[in-house]
Amino acid sequence: MSSAPPSPDGNVASRLSTWAVGTPNQPALIVCDREGRQTDTRSFEELDRLVDSLAAGLIRIGLEPGQRIVLMVRPGVEFLALTFALFRAGAIVVLIDPGMGLRRVITCLEQTDPHGFVAIPPVQWARLLYRKRFPSARLNVRVGGWAPAIASYSQLETPAPQDFNPPDISSTDPAAIIFTSGSTGPAKGVEYEHGMFCAQADLLQGQFDIAPGERDLPGFPLFALFNVAMGVTTVFPDIDPTRPATVDPSRIVAPIQQQGVTQAFGSPALWKRVGHHCEEHGITLPSLTRVLSAGAPVPPPVVNSIRQALTAPRADIHTPYGATEALPVAVISGTEILGETASQSAEGAGTCVGSLFPDVDVRIAEIDDRPIARFEDLTLLPNGEIGEIIVRGPSVTKKYFRHDRATTLAKVDDHDSIWHRMGDVGYIDDMNRLWFCGRKAHRVETGNGTLFSVPCEAIFNQHPAVFRSALVGLGKRPRQQPAIVIECEPHTSPSDELRDELNQLARSSPKTNSIGSVLFHSAFPVDIRHNVKINREELALWAARKLGVPTSVPGASLSTE
Repeated sequence: MSSAPPSPDGNVASRLSTWAVGTPNQPALIVCDREGRQTDTRSFEELDRLVDSLAAGLIRIGLEPGQRIVLMVRPGVEFLALTFALFRAGAIVVLIDPGMGLRRVITCLEQTDPHGFVAIPPVQWARLLYRKRFPSARLNVRVGGWAPAIASYSQLETPAPQDFNPPDISSTDPAAIIFTSGSTGPAKGVEYEHGMFCAQADLLQGQFDIAPGERDLPGFPLFALFNVAMGVTTVFPDIDPTRPATVDPSRIVAPIQQQGVTQAFGSPALWKRVGHHCEEHGITLPSLTRVLSAGAPVPPPVVNSIRQALTAPRADIHTPYGATEALPVAVISGTEILGETASQSAEGAGTCVGSLFPDVDVRIAEIDDRPIARFEDLTLLPNGEIGEIIVRGPSVTKKYFRHDRATTLAKVDDHDSIWHRMGDVGYIDDMNRLWFCGRKAHRVETGNGTLFSVPCEAIFNQHPAVFRSALVGLGKRPRQQPAIVIECEPHTSPSDELRDELNQLARSSPKTNSIGSVLFHSAFPVDIRHNVKINREELALWAARKLGVPTSVPGASLSTE
């Protein structure tokens, strides 16, 4: 495998310059219409020149290294060019998923006290409407259309002077603040350093043997940043990336076929739609050698439908495990899921998330909701025992932005390194594979022991009438009342007979035989980003009301994504 030579400095944007010299004519990005045809393209050399121009323009209007700039533009040339221009100019790029809703977006961005917005007109108008909440936002650039701003994207495109010399940036300098989705607690800004982005790209490239010159379709636009660092062409589909569960699958399939895409990334919700579409229409995707899916475990039927569409030798779907604060950590292939671990998962073993990435360390610690300052204060558990997953490695972030309480809860100091508490529970098996058993906050502590969401729910999910299930705990730990909430398959209605069958299932396993309440819910509340993470806190409140139990539902004291 060929990879980029070391960058001349620590700035992740220098990776782009490296590829612009080494492969100047290779497309860095291709923008597609709904039929998969090219509507715009830039080579690595062209993108690098554009980034220089934009970076020089940003500095010309007053941008200084270390200033925080909110970037909110649609996927495409402007998104990629502006991201790397801000990196090159030394700014801290603030990135947030607009799909979480205006009110939550405004609240999150207010926390960062940004120095400006580089954004499309609707965002600039919203910034103006809420201007009292952004008193430092003076470096505002509109991208397309018109809105109040000190400059436009087109004005920044003026070619950079020949003697343009961007500021020196080290690998430990801050590069971005990226917000968690807030699906399992309040959204928080995660501080990224330049070296962490480079480490992520290197880990992914090494693990999957991604060759420069490959073509990747990112269902989540942020992953296009890794492509630039790896010398890979980004193919932007014509979709709304904030709504993966409702994406038109033909708009994913068409660019894969038309542009010879070799790798594609998306959430399980996106691949469910694509896999069903390919099955229904007998479509194969011969150019694809690698499908990546993250955000939540991929159900085996989705794994199978995607694998059926992949016809290239050794092509497979892979599910990297990690979080906004620590990515990647582990990975498992579809072949391993279907051939070995899916049957164990169905019996309540948890979800195997696979083998660890090189240079990534994982330990399992005794579950504790309190802050733990030092690694030596942790109680580590042996293989096979379920506990809290903690991780360290070159891409693991060190802190949240201006959120000391969350940092104290999530980070553990180990002299010259930092461990991140994932907020997940799981165990390591005898083959050194990591198994995920759910969120720590979603465990249910009863008088007879602790129940974990993923192993328990797997027992109920075996029933053909069950679309998905959610374990909830009613009352206070450690004497909670466990209940299971069921969302039925489409065209299947709840009934007393079905309830009896599910109660019988519960009694059949030692993992679930203490669950005495089965409730039916018409449509689970799920996260916005991936459309698959169940909001069990909301379901627990609903279940408590249904059963007449006091609604004292414990929240996550360690809320990381």
